[in-house]
Amino acid sequence: MSYDVEKPDEQWRAELSPGEYAVLRKAGTEPAFTGEYTDTRTKGVYSCRACGAELFTSTEKFESHCGWPSFYDPKDSEAVELIEDRSHGMSRTEVRCSRCGSHLGHVFEGEGYPTPTDQRYCINSISLRLTPDAA
Repeated sequence: MSYDVEKPDEQWRAELSPGEYAVLRKAGTEPAFTGEYTDTRTKGVYSCRACGAELFTSTEKFESHCGWPSFYDPKDSEAVELIEDRSHGMSRTEVRCSRCGSHLGHVFEGEGYPTPTDQRYCINSISLRLTPDAA
């Protein structure tokens, strides 16, 4: 797959912290309830920590109490790509940044949350950077 932002692995390792690299480039997961944006209510835009692409907004963020930031829809349908993930003996849908291919988390459907899409984009805080709205 080809992305607008492509870098050699050594460059990603140099630009990202070890934790960011493990999640964004190696599809890791940060421990539940440890991410900086899990309970954030700040209004703003969440961008990819690897390339800066705008991914989600605070408008679509909701409280799912799952341990990671949850959104019911991306900022723009082109902002993320969805990939079938059959790792760890499960069938899930991986969410990646469509600009650089970095792993963000997974999306789940039909869980019954009172949201307009019945989807939960379960995203690692370490994959995101929040830019608060101007006051």
